[in-house]
Amino acid sequence: MEKEEIIEKVKREKIEFIDLMFSDLSGRLKSVTISPRELKECLNNGKWFDGSSIEGFTRIHESDMMLIPDPSTYILLPWPRDGKKVARMICDVYNPDNTPFTGDPRYALERVEEKAEEKGCFYYVGPEIEFFLFRSKENRGYHDTAGYFDFSPRDMATDIRAVMVSTLEELGINVEMTHHEVAPSQHEIDIEYGEALSTADKVMVLKQAIKTVASSRDLYATFMPKPIFGINGSGMHTHQSLFDKNGRNLFYDKKDKYKLSSLARYFMGGQLEHIREIAAILCPTVNSYKRLVRGYEAPIYICWGQRNRSALIRVPRYREGREKSTRLELRCPDPSCNPYLAFAVMLAAGLEGIEEKIEPPDPVEEDVYGFDDRKLAKFYIKTLPEDLGEAIEEFKRSKLMKETLGEHVFNKYLEIKTTEWSEFQKSVTDWEHERYRDL
Repeated sequence: MEKEEIIEKVKREKIEFIDLMFSDLSGRLKSVTISPRELKECLNNGKWFDGSSIEGFTRIHESDMMLIPDPSTYILLPWPRDGKKVARMICDVYNPDNTPFTGDPRYALERVEEKAEEKGCFYYVGPEIEFFLFRSKENRGYHDTAGYFDFSPRDMATDIRAVMVSTLEELGINVEMTHHEVAPSQHEIDIEYGEALSTADKVMVLKQAIKTVASSRDLYATFMPKPIFGINGSGMHTHQSLFDKNGRNLFYDKKDKYKLSSLARYFMGGQLEHIREIAAILCPTVNSYKRLVRGYEAPIYICWGQRNRSALIRVPRYREGREKSTRLELRCPDPSCNPYLAFAVMLAAGLEGIEEKIEPPDPVEEDVYGFDDRKLAKFYIKTLPEDLGEAIEEFKRSKLMKETLGEHVFNKYLEIKTTEWSEFQKSVTDWEHERYRDL
């Protein structure tokens, strides 16, 4: 919608509050709220806010920043506030001199998308978001005891997932599929394939919506990658393709065995080549690496295959007449990541592969979890970092990450994650008490 349309729509629908939303570096959704009388001024000139209070933004003496709403993201929120209607817009962050703020995660993705578009490519992604529902934030008791694809009456969350889907559809987020996942109280929602920026916006709002619906049912939703030891963790497997301006899938080649074009193979080669460098973005927490262990369908081995779900990148099988669905599924991201930064580095690694014509290794169609060290070496299969500390070291040395994220985001993100890792190393856990207190 244009600015004038939004102003008229707010009047017509009797909106009382308008949330201006944006993301900090760690992927937390932030917002300020304005009244309709402030809307015209905000659309034309932005809204000032204190950037020094946002993690990874600016220092106290550089605090003045502006939120510039993206009119295309305007939507009525499905939950009233004090009985009054609420709308929202997602914003870009700007400096006082009207230049884009280089520390804005949304801007980081926009820059990489522009680079792709200069090459005639448009990056599309389709994430599968997994999460857990618990009794409360403090009580990690299972909400249900169902398993993969189970249905009522064993799956006690069938109804709540239906409410979540309806809520997401009201928010303009088209849901392709939802189901119970492998672990008790674990669920998955897959959203429609779309351009990376708008999809990242939707992932941010989806998390808020799921948490809100869960809370309304006296439950607690978490996107923590591995909330409970001994069961599967939550991932955010992401399907990805490049299209041209005419909507043709640039990953498709009917002559190839896997129906992959040379461009798709180079893209995959770039991601496999740089995956250890981008792991700190895709798997950004100490807890992320508790998920990335053998035995829980977690993709820890750097290889690719077609039906092989133990591989890092999976190529879904081609079906006749479905050329547009040719894609690469990257399986290591988890839902604790900042989707703007995640899609930005995934695209950057793929573009680097195209520019450098990086060929991927041969596919692996065996269960890699059963490989011993000797067989891994035979296939030249490396692994993802074992913990956040190792991922940080790979990130720190990466020329690609510095170029992709820019100096501000790169340095601030490195500072945040280094501090997080240092705090974890110094902390004393329940496991240590159980193991050592009787020594």
